[in-house]
Amino acid sequence: MTQETMNLSNSEVMEKTVTKKREWGMILASIPVIIFVIIGIIGPLLMDFDPQKTFTGSRLLPPGTVLEDGSTAWLGTDQVGRDVLSQIIYGTRISLLVALATVLIGGSIGVILGLISGYFGGLVDSVIMRIADIQLAFPAILLAILIAGVLGPSVTNVIITLSITRWVTFARVTRSATLTTKKKDFVDSARVLGVSNFKILLKYVFPMCISSVMVIVTVQLGLVIISEASLSFLGLGVPAAQPSWGYLIALGRDYINSAWWIATMPGIALAILVVSVGFLGDKLRDKLDTSLD
Repeated sequence: MTQETMNLSNSEVMEKTVTKKREWGMILASIPVIIFVIIGIIGPLLMDFDPQKTFTGSRLLPPGTVLEDGSTAWLGTDQVGRDVLSQIIYGTRISLLVALATVLIGGSIGVILGLISGYFGGLVDSVIMRIADIQLAFPAILLAILIAGVLGPSVTNVIITLSITRWVTFARVTRSATLTTKKKDFVDSARVLGVSNFKILLKYVFPMCISSVMVIVTVQLGLVIISEASLSFLGLGVPAAQPSWGYLIALGRDYINSAWWIATMPGIALAILVVSVGFLGDKLRDKLDTSLD
């Protein structure tokens, strides 16, 4: 075996090792997110407690307390006797629903506008990008507070509000990828053959943008979850009748010294989910970069 062959073999082994490490990294990063998704989907079906049912005789009980009916308040109760664990589980569903719907709606709008802007250019590009620049001049959370204050608190209005504030990122990333892709030889060949602009965008340009968009999706999911919690904390997000992590944290801030678990437990859940989504986004970016190489 020659030295060149040995070097080639060592290179292949190292490449396979790095690939396996990244695959395991993806799997490990996915586990916490999958757990939260499962909790959001089936968790409320398994709960014995109604998250809105109050027991004034069981107020401010610490985590692990056994109640009069024999059940256990694993994460304690709040100031009106509601079970904190059941509220967090129901709040998981709200946070995931808002995040997924917002990214789907706002992302779809942003991707479509980014494709149109980058591919056609000219006046269309100038108009779309100037609108995006104007919106970027306002802090996203302040714009969300303004819109939510006008629309009022509801899950639907939160999704609409956050979709309006999030489309810009998708549009700019998609436009950048489109500008690069439309200069490729296969796109020029499609034009010469008479393929319509719509088919070129759908069949040739959009698939080349997917990797960039998927990375942005994971980043935006975490940001949307935080934004929803912020709006609910301020009383502008999900109504009080529907448990939300931000609303739970707001309720517990007045009891942080005497009943720390009311605000701390949903805060921990929020932090774990956001960090897990961000970590998954980093691993996804590494994997997509490797596949593109």
